[in-house]
Amino acid sequence: MTEKDFRNDFPVFRKADYVYLDTAATAQRPDAVIQAEKTFYEKMNANPLRGLYELSAEATEAYEDARKTVREFIGADSEKEIIFTRNATESLNLVAYSYGLSVLKPGDEVVTTVMEHHSNMLPWQMAAEKTGAKLVYLVPDKDGNFSDDEIETKINKNTKIVCITHVSNVLGCINPVRKIADRAHAVGAKVVVDGAQSTPHMKVNVKELGADFFAFSGHKLMGPFGIGVLYGKEELLEEMPPFMRGGEMIESVSLNGAKWAELPHKFEAGTVNAAGAYGLAAAIKYLESVGFDYIREKEDRLTKIIFEEAEKYPYMHICGSDDPLKHNGIVTFIIDDVHPHDIASILDESHICIRAGHHCAEPLMKHLGVSSTARASLYFYNNEKDVRFFMEKLKEIRRYMGLAE
Repeated sequence: MTEKDFRNDFPVFRKADYVYLDTAATAQRPDAVIQAEKTFYEKMNANPLRGLYELSAEATEAYEDARKTVREFIGADSEKEIIFTRNATESLNLVAYSYGLSVLKPGDEVVTTVMEHHSNMLPWQMAAEKTGAKLVYLVPDKDGNFSDDEIETKINKNTKIVCITHVSNVLGCINPVRKIADRAHAVGAKVVVDGAQSTPHMKVNVKELGADFFAFSGHKLMGPFGIGVLYGKEELLEEMPPFMRGGEMIESVSLNGAKWAELPHKFEAGTVNAAGAYGLAAAIKYLESVGFDYIREKEDRLTKIIFEEAEKYPYMHICGSDDPLKHNGIVTFIIDDVHPHDIASILDESHICIRAGHHCAEPLMKHLGVSSTARASLYFYNNEKDVRFFMEKLKEIRRYMGLAE
């Protein structure tokens, strides 16, 4: 596979020689995305869906074309199934409030996992508390795997909703979403998938996954901040009440009530982030031009280098599988006697950007027996020079802290 220096497409890398290893938190933006959002504001800046004049019609067309791009990107059946939100967090809250609160009752169970990002855990804690439902947690082994017995036992006749991340933002493992979805559907439950970490790195088809709902954020796949997506099956969205109420999400209003607009606009109250959607569409097109095969090969190759170098450091411990090919570009680790915040701060002096903390997955940290970790996350714009420089500087950290190597 031919190597290409995609870094030239990203202004941040032209500005400074950053070793950016925090894509799991947010991706860098290429020129194509920045220019798309700029173009929208320069040439189509009007409130979409409302105005009858040409400029507003152009804004509306751009916004709805972006919805079509997203639908094709994730394999949904209809644009009606694509709801634009601010981010994956809002998408997941929308499902918890509009669907969860509508269907759950005392005695029902919501099954999720201890590895969930807080965004796919806290909304369901809320829904369970308000409805009297019970939260049940799937518990993985140290590599992030769920046993068949764990799935079969905990997803049962009491289960009404199953919420699971597609890819862990800590362990990097791909969860068996289809297997879990098949089990959930067999007992009459619906499946909510957090796709924030999978969508930027692998081809996603929501129907093949068996997802009833699927959420992702634009900023993790090089789109603008403030734009996210919720996919929901049309028949479910039709029955759900709106999450927010106000302008544009209505067909008619009287002093005594309102009739909601048709999908997808029922869930898009107020002035929408049309420029963000336009930028997201540009990000998707750019991502598809790079190609998921190329992305996977590059991330796997660089992850293997980190693992090979880590074997030379007895004080460095990588969380999750011993197989670098099961990390999907996410390497979470600890260094003996050095706090992860110190690791990140010291590396920052060399323009190396990593994450440190509990990564919005505090229950998983407790399950792993640590309070916090450091995390390096890769993308196709990283290269071998990046990871070797990162590992070389990592080797110096204990000495920097006055500890024996």
